[in-house]
Amino acid sequence: MKINNILFSLGLSALLFSCSDDFLENKPQGSLSDGVMTSQAAIDLLVNSAYASLSGFTNEQGDPWVRPTSNWSFGEVRADNAYKGGGGEGDLWDIHAMETFQVQSNNGNLDGKWFNLYSQISRCNAALRVLNNADENEVTVKASRIAEMKVLRAHFYFELVRLFNKVPYMDENLPETEYVNVPNDEFTREEHLARIAKDLMDAAEDLPERQPEVGRINRNIALAYAAKVKLYQAYEQDPQTHAVISINKPLLKEVVTLVDRLQGYDLLPDFQGLDLIANENGVESVFAIQYSMNDGSGDAGRVNWSNLLNSPGGNSPYHGDGFFLPSQDLINAYQTDENGLPVFDYQSRPDYGVVTFIDDEHQTLSNVEPNVDPRLDFVVGRPTITYKTYPTTPCQSWVRDRGVYGHNCAKRFWVSPESSDMYQGWPWGASQLNWQIIRYADMLLYKAEALIELGENLDEARNLINRVRQRAMNSSYVKDFNDRSKNAANYKIGLYPAQGWNQDYARKALRTEMRLEKALEGERYYDLVRWGIAKDVMTAYFNAEKETRIYYQEAKFDNGEEYFPIPVAQYNFSLGKYTQNPGYPSF
Repeated sequence: MKINNILFSLGLSALLFSCSDDFLENKPQGSLSDGVMTSQAAIDLLVNSAYASLSGFTNEQGDPWVRPTSNWSFGEVRADNAYKGGGGEGDLWDIHAMETFQVQSNNGNLDGKWFNLYSQISRCNAALRVLNNADENEVTVKASRIAEMKVLRAHFYFELVRLFNKVPYMDENLPETEYVNVPNDEFTREEHLARIAKDLMDAAEDLPERQPEVGRINRNIALAYAAKVKLYQAYEQDPQTHAVISINKPLLKEVVTLVDRLQGYDLLPDFQGLDLIANENGVESVFAIQYSMNDGSGDAGRVNWSNLLNSPGGNSPYHGDGFFLPSQDLINAYQTDENGLPVFDYQSRPDYGVVTFIDDEHQTLSNVEPNVDPRLDFVVGRPTITYKTYPTTPCQSWVRDRGVYGHNCAKRFWVSPESSDMYQGWPWGASQLNWQIIRYADMLLYKAEALIELGENLDEARNLINRVRQRAMNSSYVKDFNDRSKNAANYKIGLYPAQGWNQDYARKALRTEMRLEKALEGERYYDLVRWGIAKDVMTAYFNAEKETRIYYQEAKFDNGEEYFPIPVAQYNFSLGKYTQNPGYPSF
């Protein structure tokens, strides 16, 4: 059980807020509004309430599994990395619509995500209003708490901009009665990102390098997040087509400088250590959502409900619902050549590790001779392959609807099913494993990306990418289930040599590395949009997959679909003030 954790008051702080029909209204109730709002105790509750909303739950709306903080549906199923999974196409059809690019403005998951993010922003603004008026002599950490709330608010706004592009901006100085009058096209994407980055940089000035409580935002988190936002901002987009029209080199230089300012981080020695409780606040964790078990809150505890539906299903020991399954295209992308380097044209090759039935409970794999990056079996649960440290059986028939989605499941984000860290019962597969919003590997790759796009210090960029690959190379490879003296596949991963390392090749290497290292972490689709290649990648993906995934036959990425449509419920809230994103029918 995590003891020194700032999210301890989720249940208490939730009692301070009432439900409301207004999408941002979140008024404190009871004694806190009766003359003690600026006390240290009241401020602590308001601040903790904002932190608590990071978990995905707000008192305003439940069901974080369909508007997940992990972005498994928005950032991975929407991309080429994952299938929706579950019990077939109609099981959570709103997510199936995201996967097949049939999204309309009445999609309930989008409205729920919008609503929840603004509820989270509202909690930050509520805390900031009180903090701004507090006496510094009574609230000794006033400057730090203000900075923490600005970072949290920046995170939520960043999510909104990445999802919806055209979003209204409200800070703590705007009366709630004016929310309905705020348009969603007042600021461009770049202007929003500039404001978010400024809030993060300003916050960094008032934050300590370390905080006494696990999970509380510190200076390094603000700097790292600012680097990420500035990297996105550097790719300037046409407001109508969303095509990348220029890359802002001064911003890229700021990204490099910000990453260099980070202190005290490193890569874990073994990639698989990312899913161990013992490492969750370790050297690689920059910014994480803190979860806990056996903390007196009921059920399993304050676990990651965003992943509620996603633990392996079928005959797995998790007994889960089996959503969020890795795509065959992702599996194919882990193939490597004779030097252990990625095969960029993998889509021209036969599918790797094709599954065929022996009987209903057992499968076998074919085309397993090619070399593969060892991260394949760190990320993906494949039939006949050892699953983490589970000793009873290999991964076998662990997908609910194998006729639709194939046979592979996710390995990331779960503790091994025999582990004492896993909750036994509902919610299936739950543990106190944190969700990493930013880890140090991200920062190394962001710096490498900036250097490559600058066209400067390409060798340094290569060394950064190789550092991430070296960790994968040195990790403990998955062993054959029946013969521990053998590897489970022909694992081969190499480092990029200096020869042939020009900007075009380096760009391909970086983008591939980002995919392989960060697979299923909720970032893939946003990367494609940032790079301006979403349509090309998704068109190639649908063409590669539609022969085996019948439901992709009519899937098509149309111009302008880089962002989701503005939900019709929010248009109605605005009394007709909001404008729709390009690529979708006007309201």
